[in-house]
Amino acid sequence: TYRQLYHPEQIISGKEDAANNYARGHYTIGKEVVDLVLDRVRKLADACTGLQGFMVFNAVGGGTGSGLGSLLLERLSVDYGRKSKLGFTIYPSPLVSSAVVEPYNSVLSTHSLLEHTDVAVMLDNEAIYDICRRSLDIERPSYTNLNRLIAQVISSLTTSLRFDGSLNVDITEFQTNLVPYPRIHFMLSSYAPVISAEKAYHEQLSVAEITNSAFEPTSMMAKCDPRHGKYMATCLMYRGDVVPKDVNAAVATIKTKRTIQFVDWCPTGFKCGINYQPPSVVPGGDLARVQRAVCMISNTSAIAEVFSRIDHKF
Repeated sequence: TYRQLYHPEQIISGKEDAANNYARGHYTIGKEVVDLVLDRVRKLADACTGLQGFMVFNAVGGGTGSGLGSLLLERLSVDYGRKSKLGFTIYPSPLVSSAVVEPYNSVLSTHSLLEHTDVAVMLDNEAIYDICRRSLDIERPSYTNLNRLIAQVISSLTTSLRFDGSLNVDITEFQTNLVPYPRIHFMLSSYAPVISAEKAYHEQLSVAEITNSAFEPTSMMAKCDPRHGKYMATCLMYRGDVVPKDVNAAVATIKTKRTIQFVDWCPTGFKCGINYQPPSVVPGGDLARVQRAVCMISNTSAIAEVFSRIDHKF
């Protein structure tokens, strides 16, 4: 089980539920636990020689994720000032809904994500369900299937902090490269190749192929169509058996495609990272063991579709 990964003192659980209510999570129950949480964070931060930043994972559909999540972000800004904060946020999806009040919680929580995170990666269960169904042939994906897929994305972002590679990327570099204006920091992510072990046996997944597949609208981990928007910046994190020459060739091919458009008001480079550690998979899991993989984080105006959908339901 996963709880053995953590020190028991660092696992904090409350006594009651926020009942899908942002205000309860933020004010009532939130303020009872938040000091304890910050105390434990402080313990871990004191053990660091050079603290780089925080990664915050939350879902904004429920009460705890939205309410306590935003309270925590606000308090981290107060205590740790300019340390960068990366948010990984699960937004409610168009069709799969677990509570009626999801749009309210999301709107209230988006405010603090806007003010208190430096980069927020948007994920959405429905998009990831679709990827599991389409690419992994899982008829009824469970949360475990979804989490393992998201874990690959997050793992790709942090590999360069953990392993050696020819182009290493720092957490603060994401912010520098992806965010043109502080408020435009909601990112779209995708991961390739998502392929089951049976299929992988027959495929030669070259750098060009996985790069193309990362730009496919169907690979996106939030329900929105990047063809309807323009890209402001893109970050490609390769891992495994990849050389810069192949990456440059793949990027050049992408730039010639008419379907992938870039804005004209800021320099639209591709930020690339290469890491020699190939992606590792959970034994007996759904994903195949592959030689190379790529994770793309992009800042595109299409992400507005996610917000306008929530606004419409609001």
